Amino acid sequence: MKKLFYLFITFTVLSSCSSYQKALKKPDVAQKFKVGEELYNKGKYAKANKLFAQIVPNYRGKPQAEKLMFLYSNSFYEMKDYYLASYQFERFASAYPDSEKVDEAAFLSGKATYMLSPVHSKDQTETRDAIDKLQVFINLFPDSEYVPEANKLIQDLDFKLELKAYEIAKQYNKIAGYTGDYNASIKAFDNFILDFPGSVYREDAFFYKLDSAYKVSMNSIESKKKERLEKAKSYYNNYKKNYGDSERMEEANEMLEDINKELEEYSTKS
Repeated sequence: MKKLFYLFITFTVLSSCSSYQKALKKPDVAQKFKVGEELYNKGKYAKANKLFAQIVPNYRGKPQAEKLMFLYSNSFYEMKDYYLASYQFERFASAYPDSEKVDEAAFLSGKATYMLSPVHSKDQTETRDAIDKLQVFINLFPDSEYVPEANKLIQDLDFKLELKAYEIAKQYNKIAGYTGDYNASIKAFDNFILDFPGSVYREDAFFYKLDSAYKVSMNSIESKKKERLEKAKSYYNNYKKNYGDSERMEEANEMLEDINKELEEYSTKS
């Protein structure tokens, strides 16, 4: 019985391979479509893709073209060829705006680009492209069943940009310890706070902005020192107003003591 089972499996596999090879070599486009769809439904996406690629030009303008192009686009996605998947789904959505699959195609175009988004430390071009595509999808199809997932993907992508921007600003603060250019650090944290107002790193950004301003004022040339001390004190007040219960308040208070001592010297001189 077991032997018969294995013979049946072997026959099925050979038969499947045989029908694929025949369809691949023969000029019959209808047969290529039929075998390609069968292979697609069995999860053999690479083989199906090869057959679809051969017949795409033959079906342009025909009723079956819509179905073929969606299967062709999705075969790239299933093969994890996300560049071509995104491109083909975008073409599908543009070519078949009235298709019942148009929202799915627009969503998958964005999701394929999402899959290309690298870790936050690398260039984020694909991340921004994915956000743009997914946002366009949401704007065009606000009632689509894929909107909740699209929103979740955008949140993931936004966090990558947020983390990258925060780490760049933090790096400016670290480098300033060697170069003395804390103004670049202050500007980087200012931009971060403006661009990501709801960030989980917002408190850190306010603290390191204060830290940078404090160090600028402590090491400032005399002609600019008072102005910079007052600016640093305003950053302290802002930090305390927003994060008065923070564990870092003790460190911030120590900075304020130094700032006030320096300012007292100016009041004595005047």
